[in-house]
Amino acid sequence: MSASDAVTDSLNRMRAEFRDLPGGRPADYIPQLGLADPDAFGLALVSMDGHCYSAGEADVPFTIQSVSKPFIYALALSLLGLDEVSRWVGAEPSGDAFNAISLEPGTGRPANAMVNAGAIVTTALIPDAPDEPAFERILHCLGRFAGRELDVDEEVFTSEATTGDRNRALAYLIRATGTMPVDPVLAVDRYFRQCAVRVTALDLATMAATLAYGGFNPVTREQVVSAEVTSRVLAVMATCGMYDGSGEWLLRIGLPAKSGVSGGLIAVGPARFGLATYSPPLDTAGNSVRGQAALRALSERYGLHLMLNPALPGSTVSLVTTADDLPSAPSADHERVLHEQVGVVAAQGSIDFTAAERVLYALDESGPDEESPVVLDLHDVTSADSVGLGMLHTGLGRLSADGRRVAIVDPRDLLGPPDVVREGIGQDLPRYATREAAVEGSAKALAGEG
Repeated sequence: MSASDAVTDSLNRMRAEFRDLPGGRPADYIPQLGLADPDAFGLALVSMDGHCYSAGEADVPFTIQSVSKPFIYALALSLLGLDEVSRWVGAEPSGDAFNAISLEPGTGRPANAMVNAGAIVTTALIPDAPDEPAFERILHCLGRFAGRELDVDEEVFTSEATTGDRNRALAYLIRATGTMPVDPVLAVDRYFRQCAVRVTALDLATMAATLAYGGFNPVTREQVVSAEVTSRVLAVMATCGMYDGSGEWLLRIGLPAKSGVSGGLIAVGPARFGLATYSPPLDTAGNSVRGQAALRALSERYGLHLMLNPALPGSTVSLVTTADDLPSAPSADHERVLHEQVGVVAAQGSIDFTAAERVLYALDESGPDEESPVVLDLHDVTSADSVGLGMLHTGLGRLSADGRRVAIVDPRDLLGPPDVVREGIGQDLPRYATREAAVEGSAKALAGEG
């Protein structure tokens, strides 16, 4: 049991709450997708520190479908630049369904890269390289976002190719306006294969987290695309990613998002996290019923709306060490051994959901082993919202219940008075005015003196 399991607990609660939500059906107009388990429901979150959390069927493979669109748009922007891509594909909400004929009067450009017409053109823009055909560049790009090599589900590809006449019609119509850069047959075949790339909800959460981190994959530590490219991708996702429901989505959930007809759904909290869900039953707009409900609840309950002011990335935890490394550590051998076994985590600034996750993870990582006492120093924390406090209470309660001694430096009583802390975490933890006093108290407790 660890403090950061509080994040997993949140995902498990969302899954339990919405797993039996009625409504929707798998996308059986593509026969192979209609065979998906309608009860499968997975959720995943990846933080800016590369911490991965999941619940339910987050490891179940499925095809990426339209969730691929933002990432191939990012690839096209990286290779060709915004001006060139914009010659072929617009950036305006269409107000129509994902497979609608949304072409700009006079130019024939598709409305944006998130609808099928625009995505087919965007995929067609990816050029062959001397050492890498276009589709291999697409597959490699998706794999770098996911942090691992991906492959194609050939059965789904064949199923889409067999039933994809509407997408072929779109491609020919676009070609008739002069805005299709390659042969329509080649363009649609490449697009179908792109949609049939196999992923999991954890893969999608990593991909979303890479967009959240300015194109930097927090798991592999690789810069996949530039921060400038990701800012433009997120802008189009925010306004167009949920098709004709994008405005309502941004208003209520407040996160750039993208859905796919296999049941995948991603949401991006810039500089905070990547979220993903998998649940095959779709509404009439082609979006996952359970996925939308879970993400809406997460956003509302944990203050994740884009327009709220998040904590700055990397600014929350100012120290993770053992007491022996502190300037005030004692020199006597016995006391030094005790201090070597006491972990110290110091936090600073404002604590919200994202900041609390960093603190909880740091508590898990502090000390020489998972049984070591730990000091949580909140001296430099200026404020904490109800969500952040709830996360800290839950995480501290988990550590305490697992038998790990915890001391708190909380001069502002941010966690509440002792009776509130006792209620929130299951027992009364020692409270101290300074870090030094908390370290000494923990060392004495370790020695059986307190």
